[in-house]
Amino acid sequence: MNSKYKVLKQLKRAKVVAVIRGEDADEAIQVSKAAVKGGIQAIELTYTTPNVGEVFRELGLSDALLGAGSILDPETARFAILNGAKFIVSPHFNREVATLCNRYSVPYLPGCMTISEMVQALEAGCDVLKLFPASNFEPSFIRSINGPLPNVRIMPTGGIHLNNLEQWLEAGAVAAGIGSDLNKAYRAGGYEAVVELSQKYMSKCAVVK
Repeated sequence: MNSKYKVLKQLKRAKVVAVIRGEDADEAIQVSKAAVKGGIQAIELTYTTPNVGEVFRELGLSDALLGAGSILDPETARFAILNGAKFIVSPHFNREVATLCNRYSVPYLPGCMTISEMVQALEAGCDVLKLFPASNFEPSFIRSINGPLPNVRIMPTGGIHLNNLEQWLEAGAVAAGIGSDLNKAYRAGGYEAVVELSQKYMSKCAVVK
């Protein structure tokens, strides 16, 4: 199987992607490890985290699927792929990033909000689109989009929490990106608080077929 589609299947199976945005590399490492211990299988390490390369190296031997987030240009995307990123995520659509990711058979999940952006991303070979910020929409938006664009697959990110995760997944989301909750838990209660919260997220996923 093409590595790109193997990764996309892993993302769909994971259902939750922990978007890790640490104040430094050590915080990102600790939050990531705690999320994985809590059952989360996919981690998006954002390139807004200082020295994020250290985080990739530390987590490289884990069983988690590692991706890179907050990617704004093809140079950073290639650097992330060389660091071990198996998927690339952007807050926006960038055609040059899409071209580079296609060249290396790496899934590119660009942030899109409008039909025009989604069509451009589809035409550039993007199989899953990041709906960002998802807090601006209702879960029913996915069904509305799938009317004119039935082949669009959506990963909502931004504003996803324990109280609405099920609704997004039941509405057809491939997976959902979560982040701020994990950071807040870590700063309030440390490593174990993130483990516990991650377990709660995975329990929510378990009831969604």
